[in-house]
Amino acid sequence: MTDPLATDFAALRVLRLVHAHGSFSRAAEGLGVTQSTVSYTIDRLRRAFGDPLFVRQGGGVVATDRCEEIVVATARMLDDFVALSEPRGFDPAQAQAEVRISCNYYERVTILPPLVRLLRAQAPGLRLHVLSSTSRGKEQLNRGESDLLIGPVRIDDAGFYGRRLLADHYVCVMDAARAPKGAMSMAEFTAAPHAMVTYGGNWRSAYLEQMEEAGLHPNTVIEVPSPANLPDILIGTDLVGTVPTRTARVFGAGVAVVGCPFPAPFGIDLYWTGRTHASAMHKWLRGQIGQIAAGLDRADQGG
Repeated sequence: MTDPLATDFAALRVLRLVHAHGSFSRAAEGLGVTQSTVSYTIDRLRRAFGDPLFVRQGGGVVATDRCEEIVVATARMLDDFVALSEPRGFDPAQAQAEVRISCNYYERVTILPPLVRLLRAQAPGLRLHVLSSTSRGKEQLNRGESDLLIGPVRIDDAGFYGRRLLADHYVCVMDAARAPKGAMSMAEFTAAPHAMVTYGGNWRSAYLEQMEEAGLHPNTVIEVPSPANLPDILIGTDLVGTVPTRTARVFGAGVAVVGCPFPAPFGIDLYWTGRTHASAMHKWLRGQIGQIAAGLDRADQGG
């Protein structure tokens, strides 16, 4: 058995990534090393801990019970060590770093534009790498692929931190020339031909859940993975789309916005992990994102 005290943080990071990905090859890609390097590191850890750590199953690997225990315990150690290595002070004007944000269309059209303007003015050396989270945001954050996750998700697991940014609800959008004068009734909404935004993955919009609770289902004519080109689909047709209020605001004058009988209020939250929790830079950035969200809320209230 290898001396466990000879185990370094780099090896434990490899273990964490293999566990998160369930794959040696994907962990290697994330680290920018060869698969043989990952395999060699895991073999060393197997000897150090006296456990196989991973066993083959299907097309990937599955962690043993002992591996699960080790990953949970060492994750805290790794995050604490990274936090200790962070500088205590932070000067936005002098910062040179990259921050990876996992989010989707909603956040890209509401929060990112003012955030980019703020960073260019106050922290021009900070670079943003934006990932499409679809339904994988929590995985991306947990694996270290992203530093921040913004979206309508709920994470209660240990090791994650979060704060509420925005509240929103769903509205109906359609060709402005065909829009009713008031909100759509439940019967009108259910019967209308619908352009459904699926957002990818297994995500389901909250208004669909409200419909199901009422024993109703939408008359879906077309499904699209993103709201990005929804106006092009709606204009000149009798189709109706259902999107959050702030998404609808960027669609332009050709699309009318009317009340939805299934508004399904929801929240947009910001999440991060212990890896960046104590970072002075990330504290500053999270604060700026919070202020941007508060400004959007004030604008909605006419303040």
